[in-house]
Amino acid sequence: MKMTGENSAGNLEITMDDVKNLMKKKDEIEEQIKAYYDVLEDQGVGVEGSLVDPEGFPRGDVNVYQIRTARHSISCLQNDHKDVMKEIEEALHQLHAREKAKQGGDAAGGQEEPMEQQVTLHAPFARVDAVTQGSPACKAGLRVGDEVTEFGSVNTGNFQNLQNIASVVQHSEGKPLRVAVIRDGQRAQVSLTPQRWTGRGLLGCNIVPIHR
Repeated sequence: MKMTGENSAGNLEITMDDVKNLMKKKDEIEEQIKAYYDVLEDQGVGVEGSLVDPEGFPRGDVNVYQIRTARHSISCLQNDHKDVMKEIEEALHQLHAREKAKQGGDAAGGQEEPMEQQVTLHAPFARVDAVTQGSPACKAGLRVGDEVTEFGSVNTGNFQNLQNIASVVQHSEGKPLRVAVIRDGQRAQVSLTPQRWTGRGLLGCNIVPIHR
């Protein structure tokens, strides 16, 4: 687990600053990946398009070197992205576990957690406003009106916009995601696996941000 300089110098506790730094790193990697995809698009080839002509010679209508460099860089950056997403997931799990242990200690000592902190930790940041029948979201048990407090590695503390959720979904195809929601005033949790189905996207639901 990579941490900021202060934390790596003896203090191994993960902080929200560590998570924010990891999120910043994730965003930077995504920007670089997008830039290299733009290079491939400008050249008129994708990640798999052939770079040789029918006779087996390098194509003369594209910049073969530039395309190979872009493809290699995308592959490396995608691995870096997976690593940083794993680091974010681990950091959030540690923060959550520590907070849970702290709450347990406070309860044992007869102390109540400040209401302001509860709101910060558990306030919903998005709402499900549509779920398509037969979709992965429907099968997972998501319902219209569910208010999302956690979506994989995204939570109230690090949510910025819907691109955060889209990024998690894109890099979690075929892998179950933990989604925590508030439903009819009660907390609920579902396991949602983004995957291809007969409809659009990988989820089959529409999620909108909650503005407070």
